[in-house]
Amino acid sequence: MAKIQRLSGFPEWLPEGQVVQTLVEDTARRVFELHGFSGIETRAVEPLEHMLRKGEIDKEVYVLRRLQADGEDPDAGLGLHFDLTVPFARYVLEHAGHLEFPFKRYQIQKVWRGERPQEGRFREFTQADIDVVGRDTLSFHHEVEMAVVMSQLLAELPIPPAVIQVNNRKLAEGFYRGVGASDTAAVLRVIDKLDKVGPEVVLRLLVEEVGLSPEGAQRCLDLAQIRTAGTEFVDQVRALDVSDPLLDEGLEELAAVVAGVNARRPGAVVADLRIARGLDYYTGTVYETQLLGHESVGSIASGGRYDSLASDGRQTFPGVGISLGVTRLVSILLGSGLVEVSRSVPSVVLVAVVDEEARSASEQVADALRARGIACEVAPKADKFGKQIRYADRRGIPFVWFPDPEGDSVKDIRSGDQIAADAASWAPLAEDLHSNVRPSADHTSQEARP
Repeated sequence: MAKIQRLSGFPEWLPEGQVVQTLVEDTARRVFELHGFSGIETRAVEPLEHMLRKGEIDKEVYVLRRLQADGEDPDAGLGLHFDLTVPFARYVLEHAGHLEFPFKRYQIQKVWRGERPQEGRFREFTQADIDVVGRDTLSFHHEVEMAVVMSQLLAELPIPPAVIQVNNRKLAEGFYRGVGASDTAAVLRVIDKLDKVGPEVVLRLLVEEVGLSPEGAQRCLDLAQIRTAGTEFVDQVRALDVSDPLLDEGLEELAAVVAGVNARRPGAVVADLRIARGLDYYTGTVYETQLLGHESVGSIASGGRYDSLASDGRQTFPGVGISLGVTRLVSILLGSGLVEVSRSVPSVVLVAVVDEEARSASEQVADALRARGIACEVAPKADKFGKQIRYADRRGIPFVWFPDPEGDSVKDIRSGDQIAADAASWAPLAEDLHSNVRPSADHTSQEARP
């Protein structure tokens, strides 16, 4: 057999890692539903002409093609979706007659991008999205809602503290117009490189490639370096002495988001005026989220307001959304050893087998436990009980059940305690019923050090 070659950018977790991912997805689903979002799933492919209108993504789209395709291939012109917002916009247009607006949906699915694999970046990954879409209009308070919901989700996960950074595209574009930029999108793209190339390179690019004056370029850089936990950024922007009606509108909206979110979840957001987002469909508030201590990996939850992504020519469906990068977050947690898993298997109990003739008795015990919601499995072989206990230990199963005509018993192999038990009434402690994910002991002790 040929040697198996790993494909970079297509992660496959070991069972412990999958437990972590399942926890993130289940927590997201629960929090999203608590806030009234309905779950949907869209197809994996979209027309290329629709996807390639949505920003600088054309080099990253995977094209769908059959191996034996001919000139009349019906799959020509299709690609795997690179995010969940574009397919959701299409979904809204296609099903608008059956939806009640504003429509609140969540979606947890895989997406594909042909990026260069590196820390935190994958070619196949899972996202957990929420969006609210209106018909023709969408109330501004939903831009506050996005950050509130994501903040609650992150707070319920066993992860380091996270902060949601917010900006407003109107603020940025109005400011760039005010310093004389004719191509505000070009300024956004350069500013978006600030963390990667540094301020000196950004200044040079703004002058040489975008055509700003040195003074205008410096003001754009000054704007990008404003970051406040409250609404103090408004006065700091005004102090840069740039005026434009769109800038005024963006300042007002961003101040409302920061104040609105922090009133409900204090400290959840900060205004960070370097945040731009690379996709062209964003028109208002934009979000990025940093996991403290792991900023180099990039944002773990991003999104923003979009006013014209979905339109059928007669009606427009403005929306706002935010997406948690599930795979990126899990890769940080696993790669940095931030969490530990109580066990990699769902089984709470291993039912021992006395001998093969008595296997049916063990299966009856297992069925009785399962009927009461207790996950278990039956020993694969009727080895000596010591070997069956060691098998359970290697699997991470905490209890071993011993069937006996004179009365069953169950052993907690962690403590060594063994008690009489009845499959119709015995139950483990609540914390043992399911595999648990918790901050690792090493990480917790490091956080506690002065």
